[in-house]
Amino acid sequence: MQGLNLKRDVRSNHSQDRPFIVYPVLVLGIASFAFSPILVRFASDAPGLAIAVWRTTLTVLFLAPFALPRIGGDLKRLSRRDYVLVGLAGVTLGLHFVTWIESLYHTSVASASVLVTMSPLFLAVLGFLFLKERLRLKEVVSIGIAVAGATLIGIGDASDQAFGGALFGNALALLAALFVSVYMLIGRVVRQNVSFLAYVFPLYTASAVTILLMALVRGVPLFSYGPEFYGLCALMALGPQIFGHGSINFALRFFNAALLGLFTLFEPVGASFMAYAFFGEAPTVITLAGTLLVLAAITFTVLPIRRARPVSAEAASEEVAQRPT
Repeated sequence: MQGLNLKRDVRSNHSQDRPFIVYPVLVLGIASFAFSPILVRFASDAPGLAIAVWRTTLTVLFLAPFALPRIGGDLKRLSRRDYVLVGLAGVTLGLHFVTWIESLYHTSVASASVLVTMSPLFLAVLGFLFLKERLRLKEVVSIGIAVAGATLIGIGDASDQAFGGALFGNALALLAALFVSVYMLIGRVVRQNVSFLAYVFPLYTASAVTILLMALVRGVPLFSYGPEFYGLCALMALGPQIFGHGSINFALRFFNAALLGLFTLFEPVGASFMAYAFFGEAPTVITLAGTLLVLAAITFTVLPIRRARPVSAEAASEEVAQRPT
């Protein structure tokens, strides 16, 4: 295979082998994920599509100087099938960003952040439907718990007068989780034959083009905003989309994927606390109960899969580190 070898040995995960720098890098990376919905809220005077366009476009521009000099040979070796799959993954990732950002205009940061983390449960179902992967009893139980939790979140948000369109926003967040699950499922296939940068750069480019076309079709203005708006979009590109994912990839050399999977669940928790601090968004008791059920279901799903099917650092990073928010 081109690029990094998926079969290489995983380095030791013992705490004594970890350099100190990995801890602040991991903390800052997860914090950058948690800041994503907060940055969207601060930029929400503009349409969600405009935010999505500039976040993804700036990501491509920031990565271009590092990717373009390195991926030419790899791109020449890609098959037509690889290009089609990368393009399809980019389209679904673009749709993920559009639905995820739009959800924050209609529901609370806490609800949107929790519901979009349900991709492991969607992946289990999609793997069963399309890859003939057997659903384990624990996965079935987890899905049931998550559905119950999502239902409670919907009931709690419906009773909260702060968000009149909360049910629609929650549906968009779930749709965003479905789109990112499809993108990750395609990535599992494509990344077997494509190096990291040769996959990620065209992927992000296709995502940005998809969103740009949607914005142009809908006539969304892109250049009529103040410097603060473009600065916030640049922070989304540099923080959650580049640094956040990069920190997880870096930490994966020193932590196992299951533990990192659990660490990323601090994202909706951190986002919820910041939403309360910045915007006064306090979840209802029913919403909080539903949140705890969803987080428990995801934890219940992730741990058995990681333990039963250990993978290499590079392969595991595809499932854990490439989760966009």
